[in-house]
Amino acid sequence: MDQYIEFASTHWMLVTAFFAVSFFLIQDIVEAGIRKYNTISPMLTVTKLNTGHPIILDVREASEFNKGHIADAIHIPVVDIEAQINKIDLYKKDDVIVVCQSGTRSAPACSTLHKLGFENVFLMTGGMQSWEENKLPIVKNKK
Repeated sequence: MDQYIEFASTHWMLVTAFFAVSFFLIQDIVEAGIRKYNTISPMLTVTKLNTGHPIILDVREASEFNKGHIADAIHIPVVDIEAQINKIDLYKKDDVIVVCQSGTRSAPACSTLHKLGFENVFLMTGGMQSWEENKLPIVKNKK
């Protein structure tokens, strides 16, 4: 036991880093078990688009959406999801992939969709930023 205490006092930064990484890993595992939606990478999104008929829901602001979006994406800003749910109400049983710029606005959108009765909701990790980094095609509105 004395050796552990001596190691911890000598290498306090290493021990602190170990506990921090362990905390974040456990937090991620618990969070993944609690959330009611799945995550999907941009490459798996392409696979789903090629093999099935998922709905892409873009929850960014209109100016971001007009700069470039995934083909056939339905645009509903995250703050308007409940008000404009009639645009996607028919797709409650389909796969719905939610996209924002970096992946942070998609999480509350996915939770809202789940509460509204959508069964197969996916958050695209990294959002459009990751989509573009992977050199995947985007559509730009002409304005």
